[in-house]
Amino acid sequence: MTRKPQGELRRGWTTGACATAATRAALGALLGRGFASPVTITLPRGETPAFALAETAEGPGWAEAGVVKDAGDDPDVTHGALIRARLRFGPPGSGVTFRAGEGVGRVTRPGLPVAVGEPAINPVPRGMMTGVVLADAPGRDVEITLSIPGGAALAAKTWNPRLGIVGGLSVLGTTGIVRPFSCAAWIASIHRGIDVARAAGLEHVAGCTGATSERVVQGLHGLPEHAMLDMGDFAGGLLKYLARHPVPRLTIGGGIGKMAKLAQGAVDLHSGRSQVDMVALGRLAGQPLEGANTALEALERVGPALGEAVATAARGRVEALLGGSGIVVDTVVIDRAGTVVGRA
Repeated sequence: MTRKPQGELRRGWTTGACATAATRAALGALLGRGFASPVTITLPRGETPAFALAETAEGPGWAEAGVVKDAGDDPDVTHGALIRARLRFGPPGSGVTFRAGEGVGRVTRPGLPVAVGEPAINPVPRGMMTGVVLADAPGRDVEITLSIPGGAALAAKTWNPRLGIVGGLSVLGTTGIVRPFSCAAWIASIHRGIDVARAAGLEHVAGCTGATSERVVQGLHGLPEHAMLDMGDFAGGLLKYLARHPVPRLTIGGGIGKMAKLAQGAVDLHSGRSQVDMVALGRLAGQPLEGANTALEALERVGPALGEAVATAARGRVEALLGGSGIVVDTVVIDRAGTVVGRA
């Protein structure tokens, strides 16, 4: 797990912001004005950062510029990636159009902010790039092809395959700014996973705290890949969105420690933001547990009865958070080896 560094953290720029800067630079060359470097853009909230160009190229009827993404101190898999925009004039009346080049994915499932078959370039980056064309080349029809060399390999480390985005990365960003170790990006991905599952008509989805519990729950229920929501520590982010956008059935799975925290009312299960209350866990177990260092040690002391009790209490907590959504809930608790020690 990547640990948050100490001290003040340096913010960075989204893929969408970098693509917009590359677009503005390439458009200048396409219009015969040459490549400006650094190139300045305006972000949705009014900031005006400048980006150095990493590469430029041009040929008959086209111009291309590339910007290296700087994600600041965030452990972003796309940090250091080259974001490249190639522009050419489009057919009269076509407006601003977008194409996916090398390393940029294409949408294959409904439920995402762009239509099936479209390049995985989200609405805010599209709006930023369209705004550049309207400002710098009003009335011109422009085709923008974005590429991210190596993007297909990087995409394997993201949620894209599960969301039905194939062939590469998404061009993302709502503010243009990457805020280091922000929970917002993870929670947004959980929401998009729910949207995709609902659009596919899935009746059963699952949120798990980690890879082992996900593997166990998927095997127990025979769920497809796109039914598995990447909940991680963000139970609250998952459950609040599902309460407003329900599905028929939900399974929540996790290790005994994180599920104990959920049972005790925590919705952020990160070890730095919530802790297991051993006194309360002892009441659940029906015996004192103050001497136990971890929930796993408590489980070893009490046995499967504690796993069952945690599963039942966690299920009750999840149902309360879902309110009157009508979602049928079950829970699965595992030990470190992936053995099921409690279900409710």
